[in-house]
This record gives sequence, structure tokens and C-alpha cells, in this order.
Amino acid sequence: MPPTESHRGLRRAGIVIAVIAIVIVVSGIGIRVSDQREMTEWTEEQAIPTVAVVAPTQGEADARIDLPGRLEAFARAPLNARVSGYLKAWKADIGTPVKSGQLIAEIEAPDIEQQLLQAEADLASAEANAALAASTAKRWQSMLGRDSVSKQEVDEKVGDLAAKEALAKAARANVERLRTMRGFTRIVAPFDGVVTARNTDIGELITAGGGSGRELFVVSDTRKLRVYVNVPQSYVSRLNTDANAVITVPEHPGRQYSAAVAASAGAVNVATGTTLMQLTVDNQAGELLPGGYASVSFELAGGAQALRVPASALIFDQSGLRVATVDSQSRVVMKPITIARDHGHFIEVAGGIEAADRVISTPPDGLMAGTAVRVIEPAAQEANAG
Repeated sequence: MPPTESHRGLRRAGIVIAVIAIVIVVSGIGIRVSDQREMTEWTEEQAIPTVAVVAPTQGEADARIDLPGRLEAFARAPLNARVSGYLKAWKADIGTPVKSGQLIAEIEAPDIEQQLLQAEADLASAEANAALAASTAKRWQSMLGRDSVSKQEVDEKVGDLAAKEALAKAARANVERLRTMRGFTRIVAPFDGVVTARNTDIGELITAGGGSGRELFVVSDTRKLRVYVNVPQSYVSRLNTDANAVITVPEHPGRQYSAAVAASAGAVNVATGTTLMQLTVDNQAGELLPGGYASVSFELAGGAQALRVPASALIFDQSGLRVATVDSQSRVVMKPITIARDHGHFIEVAGGIEAADRVISTPPDGLMAGTAVRVIEPAAQEANAG
């Protein structure tokens, strides 16, 4: 039985519905694939870290460096005892100005006095024997001309005279030695200065010890002071021996004192990486105290200028101290650096980066060399901040 018109209509409708269904399914799959691709691209895009970069700035050509220093007297003389005895008296206490040769203390040394008396008696005896030997030798020499004595006997008398004169010289030298030792019972100031220490008192037993014994007094010349400063190696080349400095001390806030570099050790201390420098400062007014702390400010003129980067840019890990930079391909390049000076919020770098580098100001955790990053340029940063 041939198909009717209604059957053919139903078949055509079924085909249309099937086609529509296939189109809907294919379209849905396409949309899903497109959405998945967009999601993947968006996820990958979000996985790229966004970083802000800054350009290193030049430090000032006339920058200054502040370092701790130690004040010392220009001349300091510990006074020790050269003779043993008891302290008889002291004439100057701590803080007393003294002149060169001024008596500071006296030591009572009865042993020296007795030894000197004995030595003077020995000298008198030796001189008397020498005088007798001289007259005897002269008399025997006159008798030799009359053939009254032999040449051998005359030579013996002359030899005896020489021996007696040598003994007299030895006795005279011993007397002079003891007189010199008696002079050491007077402790005097070696130069003009101030007594800065007194470690003895009247009646104390004094034992001669030279430089190894306890110092009885200390005299210091404080009219000019030495200032010792340990300068980091990176700054030594920028400080000449005629460089000037400004000194401040805690006990005089707001006051500044001019100092000049007098000498340099000319070598780097292996333990500290610094070079010891000596400065001199005038102290005629006596406002600076030897042994005290001072802050020394040097003017660094000339030489290469250090580059400055934010302190937040530093990365310190097992590879050492580094900063992260971004190359022309927007990939991270790690560069080791050497810190010249820490200013707190920014760092002066002595080497490792160049002025044209783009330094990541705040690198995210886990950032590695070769990582692709999205860069926020300085202009964009300012716009965002605004």
C-alpha cells in the first residue's frame, strides 16, 4: 500500500527534528570546547605572576657614611715603678693637669739608700787604693832611672795602678747606677697632660716590675685626640689620607667637631673586612673624653656611585643575597649583589646590577630564574596608586 501524504510529512518532520538535534548537540559540544579552551587560557594567564619593577637609582656623588669610632688620647703614658718600696706620698690625683717633669708621687726605698751608702764607701776605698798605687808606681819609675829597681818590678807596680784605677771606675759606675735608681723613687710626668688614672695610695708596698707591673698612674695628653675607625673595604678607596670628617659624641648632642684622616693601616682585617684608619681632632677645650665612643661621618667624594634599590627587593636564600630582574622577554633573571650600605628602606648596592636593569620591587615567594612574569611598568604603578 503506497505511503500516504501524511506519512511522508511525518518522515520529513522526523528528519528535520533529527538534524536539529544533531546541530544542537554539535553546537553544544563546540561551545563546551570553546569554554574549556577559554578557561584553560584564563587559568594559564592567571598562573603568570604579576610583578612591579623599578629602575635602580644613582646614589649621591657627595654621599656620606657614618661609622662608629673610638677616641684615644694623642699620647698616653702608664707610669710604673722602677724601684721597690713604699709609697711615701702622691701629689696629683685623677683629673689633675700636670707639666712635664712635675712630681706626681714619691716612693720610700730604704734598701736603695743603704746600697748607695755602701757603694759610696766602696768608691772612696777604691779611689784611695788607686791614689796609693799611683804614687807607688811613680816612685818606682823614678828609681828605675837610677838602676835601683828592676824593670819587672816597675811593670808590676804600673799594672797594679791600672787594676786599682779600673776598680775605682767600677765603684764609681755602681754609685752612679744607685743614684739613678734613687732618682726613680720620684715619679714625674713625662709630658704636659692630665692624670687619668691613680691605682695606688700612701703606704702601699710597691714592687718594681717595669712594663709588666701594675701601672701606678696614667698621664694622658688630651689636647689632641686620636680617633680610630674601622672603614669597610668598599669605601677605603674613596677616603684619602687628607679627607675630612665630622665627629659627634653622645654627651654633647648637636655639637660637631672637625677631624682629619692622619693615617691608614693600608691592609684589610680578615676577620672584619675593614681597614683601620686614624683621625686627629683638636681638643683644646677638653670637651672630648679619651676612651669614649664617637660617631664619625665621612664625606665620600669621587669614585663610582652606588646604585640604590628598595630593601624589599632583596632575596636571601641558599644561593646567597640576590635581586630578581626582568629581561626583555619578560622572564626572571636572578643577579647576586653586594651590599655597600643599608639605609633601612633602601639599599646601596656595590656591584651586581646595572642602572638599566628592571628590578622586581617585591618578588613573590617561590620566584625562580626563567619564570615568565607579567610586568607592571612604573607609569602603570603610579596610575594604579592614583
